[in-house]
Amino acid sequence: MRGKRKKRFKDKQRKSIYILPNLFTAASLFCGFYAIISAMGERYEAAAVAIFLSGVLDGLDGRVARLTRSTSQFGVEFDSLSDLVAFGVAPALLAFQWALAPFGRLGWLAAFMFVVCGALRLARFNVQKSVEDVNYFKGLPIPAAACFIASLVLFVSFWEGELETRSLPILVMIYVLSFFMVSTIPYYSFKKLDLKHHKPFNALVSIILVALVIAYKPMVMLFLIMLLYILSGPTITFYRLYRRSPFGKQAVDTSGAPEAKRLSEKEGQEPAETH
Repeated sequence: MRGKRKKRFKDKQRKSIYILPNLFTAASLFCGFYAIISAMGERYEAAAVAIFLSGVLDGLDGRVARLTRSTSQFGVEFDSLSDLVAFGVAPALLAFQWALAPFGRLGWLAAFMFVVCGALRLARFNVQKSVEDVNYFKGLPIPAAACFIASLVLFVSFWEGELETRSLPILVMIYVLSFFMVSTIPYYSFKKLDLKHHKPFNALVSIILVALVIAYKPMVMLFLIMLLYILSGPTITFYRLYRRSPFGKQAVDTSGAPEAKRLSEKEGQEPAETH
């Protein structure tokens, strides 16, 4: 009897552990749904904040699953479907209601392009997860694209109050973000940024500094942080292309030549005889 009770307790505990990360995923999905409802009601700031909250919850569900050792194929599929709603449909509808509707067909095509490219990005990530570089994502992650749109809404709301009826740069930006998601442009993944292996005091100071910077002017700082991340991908690509070009190789050879010459001269010297 005692053995059966222990087994039942362990089974219940295991089920509760598996439910925990899926609760985070469900909460992320709820925030995405709330963002859609808010965008339809022209409450654009609330929709943008909901997308950011969804991004935070999406970042936590995977970590909770790994910490509790409750990763499963069901959780992976549920997370992908949640991401498509929260980071695909919600930001696309927000962008359309907020800035793209006056463009008519071009506007809703841009919104649809964002959704379909986000779906393709998620599908490619799931298929190539085992062979993808740990340090870099291949293409812009869909949560980053969604949070950039949300940060832009908050930034414009803070800076101008209201957006003009037609905004061509935002239309172009949606198409560019869609292209970045399905491209092979590398984006840093932060997967190896493990604070446990760093000094706790330094990690705590870093977290406090980042929080203070964001708290100073949240709408402005969040936009700048997301903008820097969006631009980091093309910057890394151009830098790699430069390093592979004849000019880049020549610069590397030139900078390394004096050191190589000094080492060769040092190795060529014979040691003095000692008596």
